[in-house]
Amino acid sequence: MIFQVMGPGCTKCNQVAENAKTAANDLGLEYEVVKITDFNEMMKFGVMMTPALAIDGTVKAVGKVPTVDEIKAMLS
Repeated sequence: MIFQVMGPGCTKCNQVAENAKTAANDLGLEYEVVKITDFNEMMKFGVMMTPALAIDGTVKAVGKVPTVDEIKAMLS
């Protein structure tokens, strides 16, 4: 599983990455976190607001920091 965290590297972006790691660890899943900071790359996902989270290439959250429980729900 690949978590793609999109944003300039701000505090909120880092929180999305941490929440994704926590959710995956709680569920016992193997994962990789990829941080995407290039706006042209974000545009390929259709992302216009940050932070954003994609899981295996599918955008799941844009313009907000999903909680650990919200990410767990995305994974189930």
